[in-house]
Amino acid sequence: MDQVNVGVIGFGTVGSGTVEILLKNRDIISDRVGSEIIVKKIADLDIVRDRGIALASDVLTTDPSEIIRDPSIDIVVELIGGLTAAKDFILKAMQAGKHVVTANKALLAECGEEIYSAAGKYGVSLAYEASVGGGIPVIRALREGLSANRIHTIMGILNGTSNYILTEMSKNALPYKKAVEEAIRFGYAEDPPTLDVNGTDAAHKLAILVSILFGVPVPFRSIYREGIECLTPDDIRFASEFGYCIKLLAIFRNLGDAIEARVHPAMVPLDHIMANVNGVYNAIYLEGDFVGPNLYYGYGAGKKPTGSSVVADLMHLSRQIRCGVSTLIPPLGYSRPGLMNIAVQPIEELQTSYYFRFSAKDTPGVLSKISGILGENGISIYSVIQKGRDMVGSVPVVMLTHEAKESSVIKALAHMKHLEVLTDKTITIRVEGSK
Repeated sequence: MDQVNVGVIGFGTVGSGTVEILLKNRDIISDRVGSEIIVKKIADLDIVRDRGIALASDVLTTDPSEIIRDPSIDIVVELIGGLTAAKDFILKAMQAGKHVVTANKALLAECGEEIYSAAGKYGVSLAYEASVGGGIPVIRALREGLSANRIHTIMGILNGTSNYILTEMSKNALPYKKAVEEAIRFGYAEDPPTLDVNGTDAAHKLAILVSILFGVPVPFRSIYREGIECLTPDDIRFASEFGYCIKLLAIFRNLGDAIEARVHPAMVPLDHIMANVNGVYNAIYLEGDFVGPNLYYGYGAGKKPTGSSVVADLMHLSRQIRCGVSTLIPPLGYSRPGLMNIAVQPIEELQTSYYFRFSAKDTPGVLSKISGILGENGISIYSVIQKGRDMVGSVPVVMLTHEAKESSVIKALAHMKHLEVLTDKTITIRVEGSK
């Protein structure tokens, strides 16, 4: 086949980036694939706004069904995001015998089982490199390059918006709200950036990665997630005094009979490889049983990086079509999944070290009361920082603990709610990695 026809649903940031790459790099793409990839039709609610891309007048439409019904279109690219309409378009495209490329991490994380099953039922391929890590080819690495390995660890900075906010709070001592405003002003965040800062976006991506590791969809709701909204420049400064920085991490570990899968702010040592991932960059560190450690780093979002991953998927599927193969790699990379379900360890079972920041009245005996409750719950203190009085008469009491069980921490903090000497909510951050 000398030509592969593509229909794109969604002509926003990623959609326009995808089309731009297909047009500007047409020669090298066709030389590498052996077929020309033609954008036959683009559907979007707004077909008037200028995207800076010259297109024939008959390419644009407001009706996605024109793409799905067109028998000459081989691949449908879904780039509208969301759950309802996007899922409907994907399922209808598969039913029509079309391969699908998507960047929709929320849809795959929350409705993946239905979509993966439909791909198998209708004998079509599903490609979704752009759903995790923007321009970083981690999906292909897991489904192909590292497929001979059992991956036992993943640690990722998977949300560029949160990473940018934390970087600004760290480097420029900006308050959280000010850093968010800056991220929105520079186009690094939606307004408001709720799913980015509360950990949901990173949890969606972690769910996809873990599903690939086992060949079955991980229940998204079983992934613990916590955001960065309560952090302050003081927390970042105190973390630095202990020798750490704070990152929003997505963490997976294979425990044998269960797995860890969690997203939350974490303190990592200043000499840790993740400590140097700043701004809007993403990084995914993983370890395999034979390959050892691997690190993937790059832009985690944006028009061009994400569009690059979408086009890479189109090239892969176009090679497949050119060779007359309907499907080559199952959606999750397993022809015979090894597990029927994945047991995710409850966060209460986690064993790690903790950072606490207490706001306490500047009175004698405060430290002994706090340490007493911690001790009663089996939590031992590693280090303490106590600063002077602020304007309202409270002082920050900051502690780093030895390893403890999360359930013990929850119980201890519940007891402390009744202490009159504490004046505000206690900030808790888990520690990941030792110095």
